[in-house]
Amino acid sequence: MTRWADIFSVYRDRRLLSILFLGFSSGLPLALTGSTLAVWLTESGVDMKTIGLFALVGIPYSFKFVWAPFLDRVRIPFLHSCLGRRRSWILTIQAALILALLALGMAGPPGPPWITALLAIVVAFASASQDIVIDAYRVEILQPEQYGAGAAMVQFGYRLGMLVAGAGALFVASMVSWFWVYAGMAGLLLIGSLTILVNPEPNTAPTALNVSPRSWLRDTVGGPFIDLLQRHGWTLAVIVTFVVLYKLGDALAGMMSNPFYIKLGFTKVEIASVSKVFGFIATIVGTLAGGIVVARIGIARALLVCGVLQMLANLMFAFQAMAGHQVSVLIFTIAIENLTGGMGSAAFVAYLSGLCNTAFTGTQYALLSSLAVFGRTVLASSGGWLVERLGWIDFFLFSTAACLPGLAVLVWMMRRTSLGSR
Repeated sequence: MTRWADIFSVYRDRRLLSILFLGFSSGLPLALTGSTLAVWLTESGVDMKTIGLFALVGIPYSFKFVWAPFLDRVRIPFLHSCLGRRRSWILTIQAALILALLALGMAGPPGPPWITALLAIVVAFASASQDIVIDAYRVEILQPEQYGAGAAMVQFGYRLGMLVAGAGALFVASMVSWFWVYAGMAGLLLIGSLTILVNPEPNTAPTALNVSPRSWLRDTVGGPFIDLLQRHGWTLAVIVTFVVLYKLGDALAGMMSNPFYIKLGFTKVEIASVSKVFGFIATIVGTLAGGIVVARIGIARALLVCGVLQMLANLMFAFQAMAGHQVSVLIFTIAIENLTGGMGSAAFVAYLSGLCNTAFTGTQYALLSSLAVFGRTVLASSGGWLVERLGWIDFFLFSTAACLPGLAVLVWMMRRTSLGSR
């Protein structure tokens, strides 16, 4: 019993519970512009190529570092004096996000796809902005030795939010219109708002600089990037390559997973039922296990172990394609994907957190996570096109092979850089 208590002791901190709720708020909008929206589009008769291109609505996640410096330094009048920089920005952005989700629910399919895409981009922009401030808040309230546990909890919350906006949304959509689905999801964002209201502002948030506007702009925009370059030197290029590639194969398969299930003949209720039970359990186990693996064997080896498992999980999709409409196989497919995805994400977030300087937390984490999202959006947007040309089985085999470049870069980094000692 003592051994198990020691293993889970890393999670004994009230701040980690708050991070879980904030992670939930971060994860909720993603599925509503991704997999859940893909189901809505599929039901409305939109072709696979167009659905694949809808991955591009996530582009704001890839470029959030552009406006992150201003979220790091700019104060919101009145609210800043009441709540502080981080908390005032989170609450303001969440209010905008709620309105954007309501608009998407009202104007989505069967309306013109371009209107749906435009509103989805607005949601993605507000969601990416929320992620900037929440990620900064998380890194700043934790100690470096808690990054693994913090990564696990934020990923647990994030995956829970995606599950609710995915499986939960499909359940609700089988009973009410899609507008009420999106309205309900918008209301759940208040969980994050309440969490922020009952938690303090971190002490490490930067204060306003009493310098000229030109110096302020230089330090705000250029400072975070110069700091990364000074600390990592030429290896920063290798780090960037790894960050882009590590989750590519997982993202490529994940983007087309729900359309894949629908095409196999699974109903929304079947998909949601399996996700709710087995996927949810696997998500909990995966994220917690990922945090423990980081604490026990270090970030570098955790990235390698979890990355290999993540790659092998893609083969379950190919097996599902061969098995067809079999719920028993779907249980294993979703459970294994969520388990390994949770482990890989926990290790990956811990790695990104450790790269940040707390003087520029929001901007540096936004930059690094934006690079990671690049694989999920721009590179993975070809998923629908690949499916039409390769077929489902070969597509998922291709997505498995797409994991190899990231793992190869990781092995090189472990041998040639300081990552091997972490």
